[in-house]
Amino acid sequence: MPGHDLTRLRIAITVFFALDGFIFAGWVVRIPAIKEQTDASASSLGLALLGVSAGAVITMTLTGRLCRRYGNHQVTVVCAVLLSLSVALPPLTHSARALGAVLLVFGAAYGGINVAFNSAAVDLVAALRRPVMPSFHAAFSLGGMVGAGLGGLVAASLSPTRHLLGLTFTGLLVTAVAGRTLLRHEPPAPPADARPGRHGTRRPDTGTRGLVAVLGVIALCTAYGEGAMADWGALHLEEDLAASPGIAAVGYSCFALAMTAGRLSGTALLERLGRTRTVVAGGTVASVGMLVGSLAPSAWAALLGFAVTGIGLANLFPIAVEHAGSLAGPTGVATVSTLGYGGMLLGPPAIGFMADWFSLPTALTSVAALAAVAALIGFITRRASATE
Repeated sequence: MPGHDLTRLRIAITVFFALDGFIFAGWVVRIPAIKEQTDASASSLGLALLGVSAGAVITMTLTGRLCRRYGNHQVTVVCAVLLSLSVALPPLTHSARALGAVLLVFGAAYGGINVAFNSAAVDLVAALRRPVMPSFHAAFSLGGMVGAGLGGLVAASLSPTRHLLGLTFTGLLVTAVAGRTLLRHEPPAPPADARPGRHGTRRPDTGTRGLVAVLGVIALCTAYGEGAMADWGALHLEEDLAASPGIAAVGYSCFALAMTAGRLSGTALLERLGRTRTVVAGGTVASVGMLVGSLAPSAWAALLGFAVTGIGLANLFPIAVEHAGSLAGPTGVATVSTLGYGGMLLGPPAIGFMADWFSLPTALTSVAALAAVAALIGFITRRASATE
């Protein structure tokens, strides 16, 4: 495939990553308003929100099969349309049960597009012969930051119905433009030395499936930290370190900005260090950073620890997804994505239980422990890894 076609594909796939983050963040910032509209209790809202998770996890495995049958590009476009349409449904509900049902659809589209565009990105990374996967995930992070910021700005002036309907029109417009590029181009052919499993020409053997599962554990360890930081970081700053609400709110922003910066520099880091050393270094840095963030005696030191944690975790998930895709194609991407999403779901409640048993600072050290586990796994499996 000519170089300019690869460049167009890279731009189009990057746009879909950013769109996914933008739409999801736009929905998240309207959850309080939807709660009020449906008159849901905290517990019933929690059950309704599980619809997103259930839909995503169920769909991820199925999407891997659909990508093999119909193609990554086609499935990406279809899921983007479904995601754009389904984000407008929550404001139309008037009960927690109805909300849970429509969030099941939204979660299915969200899980599907994540597997599809990650699989498309894996093909492109192989064709480019450059480790550019972190740049796609940086686009997702940037899209999420823009979506959350814009959502906060319009929350006072627009109803949830108008806001989320605006996301629908935006999503459909972007999909119509970027989707044309994906549908016009076949996925780039793999290099001559590509692994047989990448495009499904041979079923992955037992050893390959085992390595993909191990990569999924790395993704789980990473996503556990992301989920924990999103739900518990601000509370730790405010309750344990007596930070003001404004300073506490900055906690996750420090983490997210650092993670985005880490992903933007991820390609250069991978080219310099290779997969294994990047995973080991990232997990180690994140572990040290989270120990500081959870055990520091002052809010400012904790904020520094959160930022260091974000830098360390930034590239672990993209590396795991890309490596699994290179080994087993969309099936590998689906496996790692499902385990990673499971880690994001596991983090917040696990931290909550441990906080009740011990204390919140002690519970947050589990993020450091799992980051260290990811680093250890990267080191132990270095000989089984793909080319460095």
